Amino acid sequence: MPPSRPRRRAPAPPPAPSALKPDPVAMARAVRDFLTAAGLSLQDVNLVDTPTRVADVWSNGFLDGYARTPEEALGKTYPAPANSSGELVVVSDLRFHSMCPHHLLPFTGRAHVAYVPGTRVVGFGRLASLVDCFAHRLILQEELARQVAQSLARVLDSPATACILEAEQACLRLRADHQRDAVTHAEAYEGLLRRDGPLRRELWARLGARR
Repeated sequence: MPPSRPRRRAPAPPPAPSALKPDPVAMARAVRDFLTAAGLSLQDVNLVDTPTRVADVWSNGFLDGYARTPEEALGKTYPAPANSSGELVVVSDLRFHSMCPHHLLPFTGRAHVAYVPGTRVVGFGRLASLVDCFAHRLILQEELARQVAQSLARVLDSPATACILEAEQACLRLRADHQRDAVTHAEAYEGLLRRDGPLRRELWARLGARR
């Protein structure tokens, strides 16, 4: 009998809200240890308050997404219009920042989010909050797109969702061959948009028209 193929391990689900609660005091202490291990003097006037500042920006700017659920990020939803018949809702160029889990280096870019209303709709600004809910975690760009698209489909009962990300990755631009102009792209589709049909072509026509 031919050897059986190893099963692909399913990606781990994102941590539950509040599963990670940053400890700023312990974080600052760890930063002090890191700087000391790097051979730097904490007596340097520029480094005296660095551990506290680093702990604060990580707690409130890079890891605060763990404390929110997609439902909380999207907030109040509303019944979809009665005359809704499969039209796309698209919000493009949502600025975001996140942190790569491999090197703890930042990546920044623009998110384009789309969905077809199912039973519920949501305010446009809440789509940016949903992106930040996942972006403010240690997450890969590909997984960020996937989590946004899946959450929209689930929370809004949408038959078609998409999240397309364009980003500048510090670990690519600053390391290796210094690919200073590299831009990375990640796409995730759910429902009807998973097929390369008229709906997806309409989405890309709208995104192309914005340039």
